[in-house]
Amino acid sequence: MPPNTNSKVRAKVWLKPAQVEALRNAVYRCRPDYLQGRDDAILATLYDTGLRVGELVALDVDHLRDENTRLYLPGSLQKDYPNENSPSPTTIVFDSDTTRTLSSYLANRWKDTPALFPSRSSDRITTEGVRGMLERVAEEAEIEPYLVDGGRGGPGDVTPHALRHSVAWRMMNAEEGNTLYDVRNRLRHRSIQTTERVYDHLVEV
Repeated sequence: MPPNTNSKVRAKVWLKPAQVEALRNAVYRCRPDYLQGRDDAILATLYDTGLRVGELVALDVDHLRDENTRLYLPGSLQKDYPNENSPSPTTIVFDSDTTRTLSSYLANRWKDTPALFPSRSSDRITTEGVRGMLERVAEEAEIEPYLVDGGRGGPGDVTPHALRHSVAWRMMNAEEGNTLYDVRNRLRHRSIQTTERVYDHLVEV
């Protein structure tokens, strides 16, 4: 029996790697010069780690470890999912591209704040700030994300959570050797059943 793609918990929008690369390239065409490094670092971090946007904006510079190769994510920053138990601290190892992007951003950022990602008007970017930036960049890149019904969406469908779904697609289709358990661990689901419900329809055969 085919998966129920109408289920509310299933991933409905995702991007493939070339589209994420197009997003990152668009940052350098449509964003102010002083924000380009920050915005590229935000996209790289989201697409590498699968962080939820609320977790991303709560990050501080002090959460980075070992010359920016690892992210220490305290339990207090992690969304409880899918139950009420507090998650344990997590250490995420960045890939080499994310490490370079973050290191370059930190060496050249225009505002020195405890928060990893400040905004123009505040010491910490908001979730809405990230969503607005992503929407503008997606419009510049003319992204048409993939939809669960087999169609294609528009730039307005590209959200931080769509990037989280894109991590799962990449791990299951563009990288070798990953299982749903690896996806669960990266996205920090509390059970493999959650990962299966949300992502099993993304596996291409």
